[in-house]
Amino acid sequence: MGIGKSIANWLENRWVTPAYAGWLLVGLTIFFFGAATNTMVGWLYVISGISTALLGLAAVGPPRSLRGITLRRLPIVPVSAGDRLTIEVEVTNQSSQAKTLLQVRDILPFVLGKPVETAIEVIPPGKAYKWVYYHPTQKRGLYRWHQIQLRTAMPLGLFWCSRRREVKAGAIVYPQVLPLRVCPLVDEMGQKDALIRSDRYNFQSATEGLTRALRPYRMGDPFRLIHWRTSARHGELLVRELEIMKGGQEVVICLDTALNWNAEDFERAVIAAASLYFYAARRQMNVNLWTAATGLLQGHRVVLEALAATNFGQEAKTDGSLPNLPLIWLTQNPHSLNGLPVGSRWVLWTPPEVDEGQKNAIGFQFPGLTIDREQPLEIQLQTQLR
Repeated sequence: MGIGKSIANWLENRWVTPAYAGWLLVGLTIFFFGAATNTMVGWLYVISGISTALLGLAAVGPPRSLRGITLRRLPIVPVSAGDRLTIEVEVTNQSSQAKTLLQVRDILPFVLGKPVETAIEVIPPGKAYKWVYYHPTQKRGLYRWHQIQLRTAMPLGLFWCSRRREVKAGAIVYPQVLPLRVCPLVDEMGQKDALIRSDRYNFQSATEGLTRALRPYRMGDPFRLIHWRTSARHGELLVRELEIMKGGQEVVICLDTALNWNAEDFERAVIAAASLYFYAARRQMNVNLWTAATGLLQGHRVVLEALAATNFGQEAKTDGSLPNLPLIWLTQNPHSLNGLPVGSRWVLWTPPEVDEGQKNAIGFQFPGLTIDREQPLEIQLQTQLR
């Protein structure tokens, strides 16, 4: 059964293969020709001859019907895992005759899903048919495929003919980004309270050279900030608005991609990395992403594409050393937590083979989070550090 189907597919993709009605007509033609040979009856020869002519016409027609058809894909907009891809294909009839009763099948990669197909009733000469479908996604990744299959049995429906066309496609499925409201892991990151307070005090106590703008006096403003000369000219009290130094805190989200992870834990770590990055960006921190294969990355789209493509067990393309900045280290190796740069934090997915006694024996130099596989990741990322 498998061999017969393989032969039929091979014939259909390179020439034609009979449909059920085609096999039936082939059998009747052979029957009438055999009967005519045995009985020498003329009308049996006529029937077998007409049947043979129909079979020949039906076999030649489908390959011709697929000529003059061109395919073009429109760019696929990236989505997050769980959303649907919008896939658009233009089927253009460049011939001078209408194309009818076509099947179009998009051959998706098996990791993305089964092939998707549609039927087209008619495409007028010189016109295009736009096929749009929506495909669900479940897992992040970079998906590429390059074939679309055209299939028809026109004009008589006795033979099927298929042809595959090279039409490259690429889809990017970003990791999910959790909507974190608070995140102590980032909020308490590398705080330099004494330095920040000192800098701000120095700037606030200055009286010249640091003026950003002038504004009307409000109750409670210090008199030392009043710009007397301008106030006398305008007839109202105006005070200086001074530049205040911001912390400019720099933080790096580091995903330990060189380690051989548990696959499920790694997917959650990628989600955590994306969520922490965008939370820090919303807090207007100078945030970067680091992986062993890419080094430091910055920019929303660049980071999302890198996280969509990353995997564990990667070979380091950089020198492999962590940046000497306060960082958030996402790993499954508890022994890598000591020796991080000063002010760092960590998120640990403890390996399944580590028992409770071993967990308690591990000492940590910096505060962080140990992820519980049974609890929602979003809730855990918003809890206080241990």
